[in-house]
Amino acid sequence: MAEEKKVEVDEKTILELVDLASEPGSEGKVKKGINVTTKAIEKGLAQLVIIADDVEPKTITAHLPLLCKEKGVPLLHVSSKQALGSAARIDVSCSAVAIVNPGLGKELFLKIKKAIGNA
Repeated sequence: MAEEKKVEVDEKTILELVDLASEPGSEGKVKKGINVTTKAIEKGLAQLVIIADDVEPKTITAHLPLLCKEKGVPLLHVSSKQALGSAARIDVSCSAVAIVNPGLGKELFLKIKKAIGNA
């Protein structure tokens, strides 16, 4: 039980969810960056956390899987922080995001939650 479950959800689907939740006027809410993602998890606001795997050094995001597990927040990975930043509609790369409200991506969010189960 100490191991992090690796769940296969298509990266394109994950990035599409971030994009939909970040769309202006969608009522979605996405926390962008490691610090605000951490705070969203700690405050119980995060419904889903996504981490980029190409973050260097890895210690920057090392606390997130443990914190997500402790708070019962599903965690997914994408390969590129640049792609995650683009999906979050910011002009720079992004190491981690927390979806607080999926907004227009609600249907996709529910589909992903069902696919990952209790991961």
